[in-house]
Amino acid sequence: MSSLALERQIRPIYDALDSGSHKSAIVTCNKLLKKHPKNEHLKALKALALTRAQKFEEAIALCEEVLATKPTDEGTINALMHALRHLGRYADLVKLFEDAFKQQPDNDELGRQAFFANVRAGNWKAAQLLANRLNKQFHNDRYVFWGIMCTVLQANDPMTAVDMREILLKLAHRLILASWKPSEAHADRLYLYITILQQLGLYKDAREVLETESGRFLCSRNIACDYLRRDIMKAGGWQKEEAEVAKQRILEKRDRNWLEFLSVLDATFLPSTLSNGTHHESSSSLPSDFAQHKEKTRELFAKVVEEDGSHDRAGWLGLMELEKLSTTHGVPSDASRLLDLLKRYFDIFGDKTACYEDLRPYTDLDSDSSSDWITFLEDSTKSSGTALRRSINAHKFLRYGLDKARLTVDQESSRVVNLVDEYFEALPLGRDLPKLELQPADDLAILAAQVYVNMFALDNTVAHLHNAVVLLEYASKKSPQSYQIHLELIRIYRLLGAPQPALDHYRLLNVKQIQNDTLSYLILSRSTSFSLAATGDLTYASECLESSHIYFSNSQETAEFVVKAFSMENAFQVPELVVFEERLDNSLQRDLVKIEHVRLRISHEPITTELVDMELIELKFIFDRQHHDNRDLGILPNYQPRGLPSFQSQTTLFGREPAAGWLSAFLKIYIKALSAASDLDPSVEDDKLLIGDRPRQSYSPDASIPLAERLAVHTTEELEELTEDELALFRYMTDLTDWLDPIHNFLRPRPETAKQTAKNDVSSNDGASSIEQGKKPEDAPPVTEPPESILAYFKNSHAKFSRAVEERRPIHEILHIATLAQEASESVILSIRFKDSSVVRINKLGLLVQHIKNLRAGAVEAVGQIGAQLTKISELEGTLDKRKQFVENCKALQAHDEITHEHVLDLGKKLTDSQKKVMEGVGRGIERVCK
Repeated sequence: MSSLALERQIRPIYDALDSGSHKSAIVTCNKLLKKHPKNEHLKALKALALTRAQKFEEAIALCEEVLATKPTDEGTINALMHALRHLGRYADLVKLFEDAFKQQPDNDELGRQAFFANVRAGNWKAAQLLANRLNKQFHNDRYVFWGIMCTVLQANDPMTAVDMREILLKLAHRLILASWKPSEAHADRLYLYITILQQLGLYKDAREVLETESGRFLCSRNIACDYLRRDIMKAGGWQKEEAEVAKQRILEKRDRNWLEFLSVLDATFLPSTLSNGTHHESSSSLPSDFAQHKEKTRELFAKVVEEDGSHDRAGWLGLMELEKLSTTHGVPSDASRLLDLLKRYFDIFGDKTACYEDLRPYTDLDSDSSSDWITFLEDSTKSSGTALRRSINAHKFLRYGLDKARLTVDQESSRVVNLVDEYFEALPLGRDLPKLELQPADDLAILAAQVYVNMFALDNTVAHLHNAVVLLEYASKKSPQSYQIHLELIRIYRLLGAPQPALDHYRLLNVKQIQNDTLSYLILSRSTSFSLAATGDLTYASECLESSHIYFSNSQETAEFVVKAFSMENAFQVPELVVFEERLDNSLQRDLVKIEHVRLRISHEPITTELVDMELIELKFIFDRQHHDNRDLGILPNYQPRGLPSFQSQTTLFGREPAAGWLSAFLKIYIKALSAASDLDPSVEDDKLLIGDRPRQSYSPDASIPLAERLAVHTTEELEELTEDELALFRYMTDLTDWLDPIHNFLRPRPETAKQTAKNDVSSNDGASSIEQGKKPEDAPPVTEPPESILAYFKNSHAKFSRAVEERRPIHEILHIATLAQEASESVILSIRFKDSSVVRINKLGLLVQHIKNLRAGAVEAVGQIGAQLTKISELEGTLDKRKQFVENCKALQAHDEITHEHVLDLGKKLTDSQKKVMEGVGRGIERVCK
């Protein structure tokens, strides 16, 4: 058959792939492959179709088969490229194009694709060498730029050894110096050049380049270059010169960029101007020219205020920042001047939403000024007509300035009544607004809810949280788009042990894309305590998977954005995108969610060799990562008084948010447990990966330490981030694995045996494949008595659970104790190897098995009692009496006609039903696990 005829037969495969008919494409490929079994183009197309059909194992095998032939045909390469990109196999993609380029060294397009393949994989050294080769061969300036950029990226790569970074930057400097042509320069190349000089600390050289005619022109046209110029001037100690430029822009160009005002202030308070920052008790001890500098700055900002009036806030903020910095640097300042500025600013901009955030940094006044400020604000707390926003801002400032003496429950109760009254009085102002608009009175409900939460923090009375829920739920119906209201409800519901309403409000946020990384902690932090996975309810497990899609998208899409930025020679975007990709790949929240998902899987799925091996490989990768905390821990509005814990802290379960230490502790627990149950040899771990490349080895000194030694180290950071019950679980699992490790290590097959077993895909849950024929029973390590800490764990957990129930501790605390005890009982994973009777008989492990049986019996008894007790007390939730109590707790709010009895009763039912469901579900799940 001619190539033209074959091409006509291949066309339907492309049509099927374009239309998403992956099965049809596979069927067509199979038919044609019967006639043309050695056609690499067809194999590549089939691999692509299999990949899109989620049949990854078959796709990878086919990709490797085609790769081995080192194809050069354009159609084959393109099909294979798309398949490998979908699989995240960037190392294979590099091999594909480099092999093709070696066979066709005059093909410029293949050379570029080989370069881009290295860019996708983050192989900056290889990419830099390839760019140099392309430049020598094809003489194109863009290849010079690519090579220099790759050198800089290699220097800034976290995996690059510290002593290599300066060498690489000097190389980049030499390369760009040789190719720099000021007359032909454009903004991106200027940005790259200045960045290199900045990182080398060559500020004088950077300034000289910036002050050339082309440098000034490009900075005036490109905001990224201009921002970089500011950094250079500040780092080089030229604040005075920069201040002159800033003054010119402020006065002549009417530039109101806040950075210009900061440049003027930096020059005003230079250490040299202040005699090296000496604290001055009186104006007579100041340098003679300082007062003059300060007065000139005040005159400049006052002139701006006069010109702008109420049209711009920058001049006013500049004047207040001037007074604040005077106090910070120990320079005498007239306290009445700052107070006067605060009042005038509030009079002009008090009806703006930004007023509170603008003025809060300047409200730490002395006692006399503070009293005057409070009196002024109290006169502004009237919520009629256009004064509503001014009144809200006044309430925020008054609350922020409260001292502890004025924060009793009775005083807070009086304040919340006033805020609620004002909220309902102001609601009619937004009656005719569309549903998508926020209600003007929303902040009053948010403020009132935070007062309720602070009252709960003061006396631990749950009725305050019930009132907060009723008010916020009503406000959310009036203002469905208020994310702040939904955020507060999520936190309060979790504090009440009602996970379902919290999840409902989280879903109403409609979290998208990168927000899954920054916000998912709100609902998934310690979600194991609320999970019903043991009963088959996979709601939280699904939520974990849903929130993790962004990381898969990042691995596929961001690399393409980097390639596009390279092709456009965008020197500003390239490093930004590389950093973005690296931060998302090594996201702390990503791995916190992962460890939660592992915990949920083990409570729900049968423990199989495949599960053990795959989770072990991934957790090992996670353990070696240098994590970035991308969580938005400041998204919750905080209107609690200064000096008190923030609203975020007050609503954090157990007073601490899991972070890097918590993650490290749980990784150590599960890596040690899964390693004990696995026979997988590290040398075949790559073969087990289906999607993505193996992470690169870090240059960190710790990375060279054997994994077993690193797992044995317990840092203070780790232990401090654990709750008391998590710490008990950590010690139990550590002692248990340490006790069983000698036996596991003895029974585990030699690396050669394990490797062969893995390659043959032989897996067994009973541990029979773990026996080596040459081992003798007398070689087995002696069986020792289990440590007392292991034997006492479940008894102690049961006792603590019973005390928590008797003391009527919060539901989330009771669930926390119960689910951790259940998690400990699932350490059956450590005894998989001893289920096979032949293993026990040959190695004379009867005594060990008896110890494990006794331990298991004790665990089942204690944890079973916890489950039964939890199921029993759950019957007290969701009852009519509980709902009546909820309604009674919220009686004060029902004095308002808008808060009806039906509204409160419905919320009481929703809350108590959720509490009952989670307690009953966890209890039954524990009983199921025990059986």
